[in-house]
Amino acid sequence: MVRRVEEVSTPTHNLTYVRDNDMPNFQLSEEQLEIKRAVREFCEKEFKPELALELDRKEEYPIELYRKAAQLGFTTIHFPQEYGGQGYGTLEMCLVVEEMCRADPSLGVAISAGVFGSDLILEYGTQEQKEKYLPKLCKGEYISAAAFTEPNHGSDITKLDTVATKYGNEWWINGTKTFITNAPIADFIIVLAQTDTRVRPTYRGQTLFVIDKGTPGLEVTKLSNKMGIRCSVTGEVKLDNVKVTDWHIVGQLNRGFYHTIEFLDASRVAVAAQAVGMAQGAWEIAFKYAKQRVTFGVPIIQHQLIGCGLAEIATKIEAARLLTYKAAWLVDQYREQAKKTGEKKMDPTIPMLTSMAKLYASRIAVESTDFAIQVLGGYGYMADYRVEKYHRDAKITEIYEGTSEIQKLTILQYLLRLY
Repeated sequence: MVRRVEEVSTPTHNLTYVRDNDMPNFQLSEEQLEIKRAVREFCEKEFKPELALELDRKEEYPIELYRKAAQLGFTTIHFPQEYGGQGYGTLEMCLVVEEMCRADPSLGVAISAGVFGSDLILEYGTQEQKEKYLPKLCKGEYISAAAFTEPNHGSDITKLDTVATKYGNEWWINGTKTFITNAPIADFIIVLAQTDTRVRPTYRGQTLFVIDKGTPGLEVTKLSNKMGIRCSVTGEVKLDNVKVTDWHIVGQLNRGFYHTIEFLDASRVAVAAQAVGMAQGAWEIAFKYAKQRVTFGVPIIQHQLIGCGLAEIATKIEAARLLTYKAAWLVDQYREQAKKTGEKKMDPTIPMLTSMAKLYASRIAVESTDFAIQVLGGYGYMADYRVEKYHRDAKITEIYEGTSEIQKLTILQYLLRLY
């Protein structure tokens, strides 16, 4: 049997695959495993169950934990070192997200999503925009938000009611965005608006703008009483004659829809990583409990309905993890190739796989957390045992950054192109 080692080396990370007759054995590098260990140690020290429950009740953002995580480089691990990031890739970012959500879903989402939307500036922003916003994000001094969803259109961003009209050297923006992660605490918000109302289809006339907190006409209202991820704050954004200039345009004029879609095609794999972490964390609680809880004279894990159920869930979690890692790895390969060639044209298999990863992992997160409650029985329904919170938190992964129904449509769209 021929044994061959191939190394894929990039400035951001090294991945090694050992191949036997071209059949790969997948494994993380020692450096990537060390990242997982470092995040796990941080979470074991800082993610106190009592703190998580308190913030869940108060619907309060863990700002101090966010700053600590940022200072350790966890929140911007995929940002270039020139801005204060760690210079890794999407896969390493997913490892961080998975470990945090494994420890506690709500804290994990809140902290890892503190820089949500800033990749748009990283990918499409001007040098001046990058220098203004990215270093402060890396230090934990800034929190970002991105506003796409509107009350009348939901996941359909091909149509927008938010309009930016140019008067002289100023753009006047009017409209409403809703269900915006981090909006109440964000230092800046990237807003998708219609800048050409005559073009058809309308999405060909959309543009992204970065708007600073405190800009006149920008009003943010916190949305409360959420089912889950309650310490990740969500808000509604109203724009009433918000005035900005061309400096605030992120990317190209009238290309905002395309920038946003490419951003979501890559970023949704982070939601898949959230889901994998949530599923794993709930499964571990249930597995430990099943080994200790005795009924009819034996630990309940020896009852086949319980033991085989845990085995089946573990199999599904591993399948979701592998799909998520593969999708993240492909995103990294695309970005490295784009840096070399300057050509930004994503292979259709990448958004298809990121959608598959989010669709499947989110489903397994809901299934795993539900089964964990069932294993714990009455205790599973009580907050102190945490699995009910995992279940409440897991549901959002089937909804935000494109519902599961939207993911299925996206997968079908690319299947029709590929076959």
